Amino acid sequence: MEKTIWPGSTQLAPSPVVLVGTGDGRRFPWNLLTVAWAGTLSSDPPIVGIGVRPSRFSYRALKELRCFTVNLPTAAMAETVDFCGVASGADTDKFAVRKLTAVKASKIVAPLVAECPLSLECAVRQVVSLGSHDLFLGEVIAVQVTSDLIDDKGHLDLEKANLLAYAHGHYYSLGKELGHFGFSVRKK
Repeated sequence: MEKTIWPGSTQLAPSPVVLVGTGDGRRFPWNLLTVAWAGTLSSDPPIVGIGVRPSRFSYRALKELRCFTVNLPTAAMAETVDFCGVASGADTDKFAVRKLTAVKASKIVAPLVAECPLSLECAVRQVVSLGSHDLFLGEVIAVQVTSDLIDDKGHLDLEKANLLAYAHGHYYSLGKELGHFGFSVRKK
């Protein structure tokens, strides 16, 4: 198979698209920031990373409060997710405009989004300047999940959530499960 060579660029896709909750509701207003450059970076301790431009309104709250939430939106929330990525929290209350419910987190001051089926509460452990974006490394210190995504054995069934994904400027709903970790070598 012949391949065309391009210069290095941001072609990793698809990726999760998440609503990042910032602020404390006092010094910094509760705000939402859409981030498509997010991912799990460690399992022990559980660490997620989000890439944020220093020019973004939420950046200062992230740096000073050293916490954020990662809220996984559903496919039905695509328009809201897009809006939260193009409107600025400097002059827009995104929770009010998009009729979202801000929920107090259990361990940090940043808000959760009630309409998102799964939310991670993260404490910033490190910030790494990478160029156009800074990488915020957050330790996941609590997870909140809607009960209807937990099966009768206590396992998380995220396929029921119909989560949203992002690839090269477009939003997609995740499809059906094709396998699970280790299925290719599992004995039948």
